[in-house]
Parts: sequence; structure tokens; C-alpha cells
Amino acid sequence: MTGWFPQRDGVTCGPSVAVTAGALIDAGYGAPLRSSRARQWFDAEQVRVHRTVNVVWPRALGTTPAGMARALTAHSAARGVRYRWRPAWSPHRRSEVCAALAAGWPVPMLIGAVVPRHWVLLTEVGDAVVHCYEPSAGAQVTERVADLRRGRVTGLGFPRVFGFVLPTARDV
Repeated sequence: MTGWFPQRDGVTCGPSVAVTAGALIDAGYGAPLRSSRARQWFDAEQVRVHRTVNVVWPRALGTTPAGMARALTAHSAARGVRYRWRPAWSPHRRSEVCAALAAGWPVPMLIGAVVPRHWVLLTEVGDAVVHCYEPSAGAQVTERVADLRRGRVTGLGFPRVFGFVLPTARDV
């Protein structure tokens, strides 16, 4: 990828995360992001993905966890990996997130305050930080692994972690 693009409107954080994750999982799918028309493709693909994953759910309400899982599985299934929604309640869940990131799989994370309302994408983990694509800013930010393990984040606009869309396979 040549850069991190912002979501096109106030309800496409989910599709922006799904498109970015798809590009990280499947280089062929992400090839347009390495072209001179990357931004136009990204904006159009957000619309297509939003329509595809929200067949019944109103688009104005964003992307459901099941829709996010379907969008990523479309890119990972050929490699024997399916994505599934997992609530963040268990501390064990956060260890699964770090393991998936260490294995090279991006992990969408649903955050909010009182209610879940914003998707971000965890892209890699280091010793003490997790790198995260924040679609409303179109930027990559870092969060401390310790904060993530507590289910609280500080630099993403919303403090509470509600859940993750995690890859599942024998090798992940």
C-alpha cells in the first residue's frame, strides 16, 4: 500500500477497514492502491463493500461484526483462514489478537464509548505497541499493548474495546 486513506463519509469506517484489511491479506486485491488512481479506487470500493456486507442491515448504521467477518473471509478463505467476531470480554481474547498480528493477519477492532460505533484496524504488533489504521483520520497510530489488554484505548477517539474480528485456522 502507498498510504492510509480516510473513510469517505461518516458511516464508512467499517468498509474502509475491510478494504484496507483485504489489501493487506490479498496483494492482488490491493494492487489498485499502488496506482495513480488509488484514492478513487479506495472510495469506490468502500461503497461496493458497504453495499455487499450490509444486505439487510441499514448502511446508515455502519457495518455489523458479521458483515466485517464476511468481508475479510472473502480474501482469506483461499489461504484456509476464516474471520469470526469475538467479543473483547476475555483477557485471553487479547492474547489471540497479538498472536494473529504476530502471524501477519490484520485484526479489525470495534470500539466505542457506551455503544460500539467505530471500526479500526490493528495491523502489526511490536514489543509494547500495536499499530492501528484509524480510518476517520486516514492515518496509522499506535496504541500500547498494555492498554489493549485492559480493553481501553486512548488515541482512537473512543476509549472502550467491544470486540475483534479474528482469523481462525489451525495455523493461526
